[in-house]
Amino acid sequence: MSSSALLPKPQMRGLLAKCLQVQIVGAFVVALGVAAAYKFGVAEPRKKAYADFYRNHDSMKDFEETGKAGVFQRAKNSLDCAP
Repeated sequence: MSSSALLPKPQMRGLLAKCLQVQIVGAFVVALGVAAAYKFGVAEPRKKAYADFYRNHDSMKDFEETGKAGVFQRAKNSLDCAP
């Protein structure tokens, strides 16, 4: 028996295309997995937290409390600041 009968011939033509096809499919699957993980792990909980916050949020009450704390200062007419 010759050694050529025992070993299969290597694939020379189309090897790059075949490897790229497998890698592109793998990259696509990984990208979809990362996008789904971000959507359900970050974006959805963030949207729910914002919705819960604004459901019971009273902006006028918040404004009044901030004013009582002394955060705001009275702004005079802009012409009064001119030298």
